[in-house]
Amino acid sequence: MLKKLLFMTLTGHGHINPMLPLVEELVRRGHRVDYATGASHAAAVTGAGARWVELPSPKPFAPPATIGPAAVAGWLRHYFAAMSATYPVVREYCATERVDAICYDTTNWPARIVARALGIPAVQCFPHLASNETYSLDRQLTSGLDADDPTMALLAADCAAFSAQYGVPLDVADTMTVADGLNLVFVPREFQPAADSFDERFHFIGPLVGRREQDEQWSPPDPDAPLLYVSLGTVFTGRPEFYRACVAAVADGPWQVAMAVGDADAAALGVVGGRVTVRSRFPQVAVLRRATVFVSHAGMNSVMEALRYGVGLVALPQTPEQAANAARLVELGLGERLDAGAVGVEALRAAIGRGASDPVVRGSLAGMRRGVLRGGGVARGADLVECSACVTGDRSSGAGAGPGRGWTGRWGRVGGRARRPGGRGCGWR
Repeated sequence: MLKKLLFMTLTGHGHINPMLPLVEELVRRGHRVDYATGASHAAAVTGAGARWVELPSPKPFAPPATIGPAAVAGWLRHYFAAMSATYPVVREYCATERVDAICYDTTNWPARIVARALGIPAVQCFPHLASNETYSLDRQLTSGLDADDPTMALLAADCAAFSAQYGVPLDVADTMTVADGLNLVFVPREFQPAADSFDERFHFIGPLVGRREQDEQWSPPDPDAPLLYVSLGTVFTGRPEFYRACVAAVADGPWQVAMAVGDADAAALGVVGGRVTVRSRFPQVAVLRRATVFVSHAGMNSVMEALRYGVGLVALPQTPEQAANAARLVELGLGERLDAGAVGVEALRAAIGRGASDPVVRGSLAGMRRGVLRGGGVARGADLVECSACVTGDRSSGAGAGPGRGWTGRWGRVGGRARRPGGRGCGWR
């Protein structure tokens, strides 16, 4: 039976983009998908085949050059205000429209609250490492903060005001990661720290690429020379000295370079030479299919796409989440981490060389690439969402799948190991 599904991701390319292949696949299978997001992402979600449900756009937030506890606390309060504004929109939509399941980015806690209040099956999606009692990305993010921190105290007061206004219990912990009945993690099990501590509600399906693998086209000028790809993502791009150091690091070697500088002024790089192609952005999947080494900010999308194609990584993280990704790369022998604030030409040259030719690194990359393929990707993710949408919740009583419980429907427990008879494995973990 075809279903009506609501996706929710308010903002953030690193949170929207991983969900789009799942939308594409579910639409291809005939389901109706509505996507609640801000105006800046409307074209992306409609391009994937969804119908746009408009959410109030968040106010601009300019991150400081150095991310410390004070910046994190400020961001959490800013993000809470943005999320709070979405709650009445999502609640009204789900109360008046038939919704068979809600799929939401893990940071979009209003979707979880609405789903539980109305008894709608929910699928939580992680575009980064998952968290539980054993391993917590949230704890790393908030390291150095406690309840006595002035900004965190204000955030707690914001939660209390939200509870009073809407009549739902909410504290700061409820805005962080809370396991749902079904949790899709867009990393392979082999990359997740403490993977064995996650129960059957968590499914590590690996990165989702979707149509981009066929649609994105790009070829390097020299098909035989090794390719270095350089990109710091979409936020921290104002670093002309860093880009110049990357060019200098490979100037005397056989490398050709594809360098994405975002909104930075390409002219500030000076003369870069004929083997360096500078653009604001590249079709990343198409570049990584041909790259040997990727110098990256270590955002999870970039990390996963590189590992999908066996590309060595030189990580220069600039946020706590990126630092966690970089630490995992180093731990697993998949790349190296350099200091984003003080990287030099020689350090870059050495790290790029090891990423390209070190046999231990190359062997680790090959093994992780196999793990990525074992995850099942978008097909497995769509199977699991379909199974979740088969569940019948009691919307009149507001009963939903709370933490620690899977939904039980006509195909058995979703999030466990039960399988639909004769169908695709709903419990495939």
